Amino acid sequence: MASINVTEPTARDRRRWAQYLVNERAEARVYRELAGRKTGQEREILLQLADAEGRHEAHWLTLLGGEPASLPRASKRTRMLGWMARHFGPIFVLALAQNAEGRSPYDDDPHATPAMAADEKVHQEVVRGLAARGRRQLSGGFRAAVFGANDGLVSNLALVMGIGAAGASAQFVLFSGVAGLLAGALSMGAGEYVSVRSQREMLEATQPGEFADGVLPDLDLDANELALVYRTRGMSADDALARAERTLARARRPDAVAAHTGPVGVPDDRDVVGSAWRAAFFSFLCFASGAIIPVLPWIFGMAGLPAVVLALVLVGLALLGTGAIVGLLSGAAPLRRALRQLLIGYGAAAVTYLLGLLFGVSLG
Repeated sequence: MASINVTEPTARDRRRWAQYLVNERAEARVYRELAGRKTGQEREILLQLADAEGRHEAHWLTLLGGEPASLPRASKRTRMLGWMARHFGPIFVLALAQNAEGRSPYDDDPHATPAMAADEKVHQEVVRGLAARGRRQLSGGFRAAVFGANDGLVSNLALVMGIGAAGASAQFVLFSGVAGLLAGALSMGAGEYVSVRSQREMLEATQPGEFADGVLPDLDLDANELALVYRTRGMSADDALARAERTLARARRPDAVAAHTGPVGVPDDRDVVGSAWRAAFFSFLCFASGAIIPVLPWIFGMAGLPAVVLALVLVGLALLGTGAIVGLLSGAAPLRRALRQLLIGYGAAAVTYLLGLLFGVSLG
């Protein structure tokens, strides 16, 4: 352990060390909890992160002179991570842990070693990598779900408020909201299907083919046009020539069954895009689930200003929720994303409401 220039500790120092100690223990438990749900490489990585937190814990125990008689509670953030690790999937927990590791107090604490501060920065990148795996699995359907829900919330709120401001009856507002729900959900589903399907077809067209594998043994080694294949995939001229020569050597061996050039420099992003049908289904379903919320007050017989206020409250809560989820999964601050979603949704509704008022006045 690196040496630290430590003066006689104050009571405040000892309280801070004790807080670090319990936080490190809690974070190690979070990583072990997540490791219990994983297998293979991800399990090993999480257990090694827990061991690293254990080394930090030992550092603070040494400074404290052993286990204190009493310890504070872990921080709210760390306790929340532990609760989420027990009740939710690892993607949310890892996204939060990524932010937590990036806000380490060890950079400015003279009692923490430089190695500990460096550990926290490396941990942030490790956790970011683990969270990215989960995001890749969610990206196709999740993107369609989030966009669908938010479009449904905002567009139908704007619709019912604009119609309501124009002086339409409660029944007309209800019918308009239901019609907007169905039209929007069908449009979103169809549009998402076409978008994802087109994107997958474009990606498939960029994937390397293997149609030339059968002629590899007959290629002229001196001319070696196979090197051109590798150069189109992002390799330098020298690297491409060396790779081509190795490939041809394998192909010309008597025991060679087939030589595959394999994709070089062209990542396969089709898994990230996801299934077109799945994206269409999620988009339709989530748009409908979002669009029904602004209409709920009129469905249950409300009208006028109370219905508008309740619709605004319900949609606001939903926008805050979807924004926070997006923030969590993207590794950003959930509150900031939630407020951004709220402002965008309310802004669109306010503009439409004002236009409805203007339209209502002009009709009058």
